[in-house]
Amino acid sequence: MQKLKCTISYDGTNFSGYQIQPNKRTVQAEIEQAIKQIHKGKHIRTYASGRTDTGVHARGQVFHFTPELDIPTANWKKAFNAILPKEIYVKKIEKVSPDFHAQFDAIEKEYRYFVLNSKERDVFRRNFTYFYPFNIDVAKVQAACKMFEGTHDFTSFCSARTTVKGSKVRTLYEVSCNRIEDEILFILRGNGFLYNMVRIIVGVLLEVGSGNISLHDIETMFLKKDRSVAGKTLPSSGLFLWEVTYQNKS
Repeated sequence: MQKLKCTISYDGTNFSGYQIQPNKRTVQAEIEQAIKQIHKGKHIRTYASGRTDTGVHARGQVFHFTPELDIPTANWKKAFNAILPKEIYVKKIEKVSPDFHAQFDAIEKEYRYFVLNSKERDVFRRNFTYFYPFNIDVAKVQAACKMFEGTHDFTSFCSARTTVKGSKVRTLYEVSCNRIEDEILFILRGNGFLYNMVRIIVGVLLEVGSGNISLHDIETMFLKKDRSVAGKTLPSSGLFLWEVTYQNKS
């Protein structure tokens, strides 16, 4: 059967992340249960571009699987969206080459982090933004963003609980910050991300904007390669996996 590539969005608020975990509600588990239902009880494994943590959202997560039923792609999309919970939506399904892999063929990922920068909380945005009521100098933040672009060892900016044993060198093509009314939008695009990397970097950038951290402090963080020097990890609520880019194997 033809391998299928699926692009999905989801509200991660009430999920324990993307990847299947025992006795936990996850996005992958819901997807594979839907596929199982369509296949009349037969389990089919899926492979995603990567995992997202508890509470993290996605606008462009990608997974692939090889069905055992010959169903038009448009009908697959309708079937998925009829079965899946309302927090998950299948945006696009397309046929891909037999050697396509959602994780290993990804050449770039884009994450976005939304900060609500106002004096008052907004209960309707609490699951999709990080509330930060302090004054922020966006120009200072934008200058600091440039320090994260390029190829660096991001040891200080990933969780000490990371399972990565090898190099923590990654390349970020874009790190930007812009104010849109009462929200501050951070965009990070790169060839790979470490565990909690986006949430730690944005936390540092907010501290720069608040005047608590200098550009020299960021230089020191890179040099020390020590997670303890880079401050706290921001909550998952403001984080979105926005887009995954692939080599053209379709």
